[in-house]
Amino acid sequence: MDIFQIINELGEHREDYYNSVSPPIFQTAMFSSKTVEDMRKLIANESDEPFYTRGVNPTVKMLCEKLASLEHAEESLVFASGSAACSAGIMSQVKAGDHIVCVQKPYSWTKKLLTEYLPRFNVSTTFVDGTKESNFLEAIQPNTRLFVLESPNSWTFELQNIPEIVKIAKKHHIKTFVDNSFASPLCQNPITWDVDLVAHSATKYISGHSDTVAGVLCGSREEMKKVFAGEFMTLGAIISPFNAWLLLRGLRTLPLRMERIGITTEKVINYLENHPKVDKIFYPFHHSHPQYTLANEMMTGKTGQFTIKFHAKSVKDMENMCNSFKRFLLAASWGGYESLAFPACIFATSENYQSADFTFDMVRFCTGLEDAEVIIADLEQAMEKL
Repeated sequence: MDIFQIINELGEHREDYYNSVSPPIFQTAMFSSKTVEDMRKLIANESDEPFYTRGVNPTVKMLCEKLASLEHAEESLVFASGSAACSAGIMSQVKAGDHIVCVQKPYSWTKKLLTEYLPRFNVSTTFVDGTKESNFLEAIQPNTRLFVLESPNSWTFELQNIPEIVKIAKKHHIKTFVDNSFASPLCQNPITWDVDLVAHSATKYISGHSDTVAGVLCGSREEMKKVFAGEFMTLGAIISPFNAWLLLRGLRTLPLRMERIGITTEKVINYLENHPKVDKIFYPFHHSHPQYTLANEMMTGKTGQFTIKFHAKSVKDMENMCNSFKRFLLAASWGGYESLAFPACIFATSENYQSADFTFDMVRFCTGLEDAEVIIADLEQAMEKL
């Protein structure tokens, strides 16, 4: 099945709803049964059949089928946020006394889960430089149950050699989890390298319209059944049918958006690479990236998120520049139709602010669907303030 069949046809049983081209929104909390026996059967098969929308809803189920197929997974579950999907996936693999190995600088709420929440239940985590596979091997303890990866991460874009790390994990009977939000399911499919669980913040490229917060977790049918019966149903971080429908709408244009964003970003990076006010470019597909070759081996298409370290002397310089943007919106997240800028200086409390992850003179950008010339012109006029 090709990508457009998945996006436009898979799971869409139009004959069941008057051959409507756009699928309906099943905006209901529960589904009735004609008999007690029918109801009994639904409860016994709650992970597959509509009974109560916290479990299965037809609009959400359609979305799950498409996302699983795009990720080359057997099944997927959609959550109310990316952090909910990541948390459920990680929590499903550990119990009290277990140990996790995670890459440095993961998504902030994943890090909070690993450093503040899970330790309350005697689950420990070792953070390693994921650019070297040997670091995972060296961090393994007798009670290690899970490797948590994010490739690339979302600020400085370090990658992990996922296939090689999976080999280490399989040899030591350790499960693997990958946050694949940066690449989208169009540009990288960790499941094909035998990763156990793959998560996305669907708020980003999958939505594409900056109007929906959601997350997705993909894996084998066995793993998804485990998560469904545990973290999904118990914690109840479900997506609404309406938001699932918005994601279905977003998927229709995903290939076109990703193609456009990739082309635009390349033009913007080419403009910035020799600019006197740019100190460093963080972008996996730029030749200066130390893992440039690996990025091109693992990902099949370019995306629109990059970070620039500017030649700036103070936090005030950075504030003046960022306050000057006319087309870039100052906002979190990425993957929508508009271009966004997330300045690290928002975290600064002094001129000497430094962080282990980033410094005040860095800005994370994502390109939207504007013309490259428009974005470049905005960057040029803003950098005049430095």
